[in-house]
Amino acid sequence: VGALNACFFARRGFHVDVYEAREDIRVASFARGRSINLALSHRGRQALRAVEMEEQIVSKGIPMRARRIHTPSGKKYSIPYGKKNQYILSVDRANLNRELLTAAEKYSNTKLYFGHKLVGCNAELGTLTIKRIDPRDCLAFRSGQQPLEVTYDLIVGCDGAFSTVRKQFLRQTRFNYSHEYIPHGYMELTIPPKDGDFAMEPNYLHIWPRNTFMMIALPNMDKSFTCTLFMPFEEFEKLTTGKQVLDFFQTHFPDAIPLIGE
Repeated sequence: VGALNACFFARRGFHVDVYEAREDIRVASFARGRSINLALSHRGRQALRAVEMEEQIVSKGIPMRARRIHTPSGKKYSIPYGKKNQYILSVDRANLNRELLTAAEKYSNTKLYFGHKLVGCNAELGTLTIKRIDPRDCLAFRSGQQPLEVTYDLIVGCDGAFSTVRKQFLRQTRFNYSHEYIPHGYMELTIPPKDGDFAMEPNYLHIWPRNTFMMIALPNMDKSFTCTLFMPFEEFEKLTTGKQVLDFFQTHFPDAIPLIGE
């Protein structure tokens, strides 16, 4: 979101500074953050088209023309997303971030600062306080480093949940805010390729709906699938041994076991 916004503002002639607490994911040895695939729809493609990035991203995505529903009995059926020529795209989140960072960096009026953590914001004066940090540990400030004081005309908080920007604005008078947690967590799994090809039909978003929980699988360019199990936290807490996990899958996702492996 931050890199895409940087592209939009840069194209309008703004001088843009992007501050990121983590290290540059394009050179990082270990990528932190969410790895759940993105399902890129028409709205997302419109945004990419506006910054001339659509074709570059679409070329590295896999069309998903329908939902492929997996029932507990093993039966499967499809629900199309629209007409035959309509589809959404399975896109790798990390690659999307890398491509957008590179695009933002190409604008002469944009600068990217990695390993820079926002620690203060004065909305009345239009100033930010930023500290250099160890990019390998976002909680460790570099010793001996003096905080940076920078000025701004407009700040855009693109730091998601637990936003530091939002936290700073909470200090303002009459700033209303509420925070509510969803009852579900998630676990990521992988379906590897089978004999050098996809183990399931690739042009679908595969879904195993099971009342209060579900599993999904999105195809990747390397012919694997990224699976995500969404389930209430208390249900995850019941699965404490390998046998319990296997029994759980045999009961609710029996057709996924030979795909994922025991």
